[in-house]
Amino acid sequence: MNSKLAISGGDKAVRIEPGNIFTWPIITKEDEDAVLEVLRRGGMSGTDVTVQFEKELAEWQGVKYALGFNNGTSALQGAMFGCKVGAGSEIICPSITYWASAAQVFSLGATVVFAEIDPVTLCIDPGDIERRITEHTKAIMVVHYLGHPADMDRIMEIAKRHSIKVIEDVSHAQGGLYKGRKLGAIGDVGAMSMMGGKAFAIGEAGMLVTDNLEIYERAEALGHYERFNENIQTEDLKPYIGLPMGGYKYRMHQLSSAVGRVQLKYYDARCEEIRKAMNYFWDLLEGVPGLRAHRTQKDSGSNMAGWYAPRGIYCPDELGGLSVSRFTEAVRAEGVDDCYAGCNKPLHTHALFNSCDVYGHGKPTRIANSDKDVREYDSSLPVSEKIGEMVYRIPWFKHYYPGIIEQYANAYRKVSENYRELLEGDMGNPPHLGGWHFFKHR
Repeated sequence: MNSKLAISGGDKAVRIEPGNIFTWPIITKEDEDAVLEVLRRGGMSGTDVTVQFEKELAEWQGVKYALGFNNGTSALQGAMFGCKVGAGSEIICPSITYWASAAQVFSLGATVVFAEIDPVTLCIDPGDIERRITEHTKAIMVVHYLGHPADMDRIMEIAKRHSIKVIEDVSHAQGGLYKGRKLGAIGDVGAMSMMGGKAFAIGEAGMLVTDNLEIYERAEALGHYERFNENIQTEDLKPYIGLPMGGYKYRMHQLSSAVGRVQLKYYDARCEEIRKAMNYFWDLLEGVPGLRAHRTQKDSGSNMAGWYAPRGIYCPDELGGLSVSRFTEAVRAEGVDDCYAGCNKPLHTHALFNSCDVYGHGKPTRIANSDKDVREYDSSLPVSEKIGEMVYRIPWFKHYYPGIIEQYANAYRKVSENYRELLEGDMGNPPHLGGWHFFKHR
C-alpha cells in the first residue's frame, strides 16, 4: 500500500494541520459569563451555584443525590467514608488505575487489596474479585478505565451475594452507559473527577452521586461542615453535627460549579461527536494486523462516554514480535506526536503500597491496621504487570473531521503494513512503560 516509512526517510502519513480537532474543553462566552457573574458578586466561596449544579447533575445522572467536591480524589474518599470504610477495612480495587482510586484508604485507617484486570476491557476482572473478599471487605472500587464500562452485572451479583458496597470511579467515563444504564448510578455510589483534562472538564472539581441517603450524609459529614447541620437524618451522625467528622473542607469552588452548569447543557452532544470520530478512526483500522480497538461492542447499549485518554490494544504476535516501543516510535515519525506505549503502571508494584510508613506506625501503612499481610508482589497480577506493552496511545479526536481522522488512521495502518522494515534493530521494550501520574493527551 504505502510508500517507505517516515522513520526510514519516507513521507509522513499525517500532513494536514489538525486545527481544533484536539481542543478541549470547549469554552464559549456562556462559560465565561457564568464565571464572571460569580467573580463580580464575590460568590466564589459560597454554595448557591454548586447546589444548583448538583440538582441538575443528579437529574442528568438519574440519582437522588449529588454532592460537589473540590476534586475527584476527595469525592472518592467521600464515597469510601460513605460506605463505612474505616480502621481495619479493606476495599478491592484494580491495580491499573490512577492512585486516587485507592490511596485515600490510608487516611481512613483501611487498606486496599488489588485485583487483576480483564485483558479486553482493561477494567477490574470479576473473575478475580471473589477470591479476594474477606470478612474485612467493605467495598469494591470499580474503575471504568479509559471510558470502557466494567462488567457491572457480574460485579453487582458478587457484591450483593457478599453484602458489600460497590463504588464506581467514573473519572474516565462521565455520562457513559452500560447496557443502557448510566455509569455511576449502578453501584451504591459513584464518584468522579471533573478536572481540566477529563471528558467532563470544568476545572478542579469532583462529584459524588448516589441514591443512598446514609452514604450521601456521611460524605457530607466528612468534609462539608456547612451542610453537616440539623437537616441530617442519619441517626448515628446527629450527635456530631456542626463540625466535619473528617476534619476536611471539601466543597466545590463556585467558579468550577458555574462552568459545570454550562458544560452539562452541551456535554452529551459533544460526547456523541467524540464517539462518532473515535469509532470512525477504529472502523478505518478494522482488521489491521497487530491493532485491536479498545471499545464497546456495537448495539450493546454500552458506550465509551467521552472516550477519555484513549488507547489501542497491541498484538505483537501479528507483527513478527515487533515491540510496542518500536511500533509507537514509527507511528510518531508518521506525524502522530503523542503515540507512546503504556498507561498507568500497576499500583501494587509501587513502594507506597508495599514499604512506605506514611503515618509513623512503625510498619508499612498498607498493613498498619490489617490482621494479615494483604500486599501483592511481582508476578501476582500478570495481566496488570504487562499492561505497559499491551497498550498504546491513539489520538483523542473531539470533532468529526473525516479527512483529518483518515490521515491519522493511515499512520497506524502504514506502520502495521510495513512492520518488517522495523524488525531489524528493534531493541525491544524497556523494563517499564507508562507512568504513575496523569496521562498526557492533546
